[in-house]
Amino acid sequence: MEYTEISKRYSGLAETECCLSCGGAINYSEAASGEVCVDLGSGRGTDVIRLAEKVGTEGYVYGVDISEGMLKKARETATRLGVKNAEFINSPLEKLPVDDCRADLVISNCTINHSSDKQLVWNEIFRILREGGRFVVSDIYSAEPVPEEYRNDPVAVSECWAGSVTRDVYLGQLEKAGFRSISIIEESAFYEKGKIKVASWTITGKKPGESAN
Repeated sequence: MEYTEISKRYSGLAETECCLSCGGAINYSEAASGEVCVDLGSGRGTDVIRLAEKVGTEGYVYGVDISEGMLKKARETATRLGVKNAEFINSPLEKLPVDDCRADLVISNCTINHSSDKQLVWNEIFRILREGGRFVVSDIYSAEPVPEEYRNDPVAVSECWAGSVTRDVYLGQLEKAGFRSISIIEESAFYEKGKIKVASWTITGKKPGESAN
């Protein structure tokens, strides 16, 4: 699917009550004062604003999304609330406009599964994290490969499982990117979607090395 088509699809959700999240990664993020955080698939900016409050004036938060509709909403909310230590960026997850070793924390809620090249996304997360930096990601994985008929199905896409991969493939991508100390915070039982079964989970991991904080 073309980048502009994806952006248009999710821009349309900015004015609705639809929730694309499959978890609350921020609830396990333990963001601290002075940290630099990145929210991938930041949507309307709710988690970015919460993180900005947690990290305080010495910290900073980047919200990354491909939907101009979502980004517009997020920027309007941040301006209304007087949030100064955050910005919202239009970018695909596969090529993040964030400097190497810039972030202490990366979070994401049910967004990475939408990428057509998830390995690139995890490579980017690894690149932008400092040594000792961590990710907390909520996402969906499948019990078996997703049939091609669902890859661009609007309902399957909006329910965040059309692009999911199996558990083993998912964990393999994390390890290939370079992450260690990977742990599962929570994990659901499988449930039926279309002709397959999927599960949701929240996972965390660290970039090897000692944190500067």
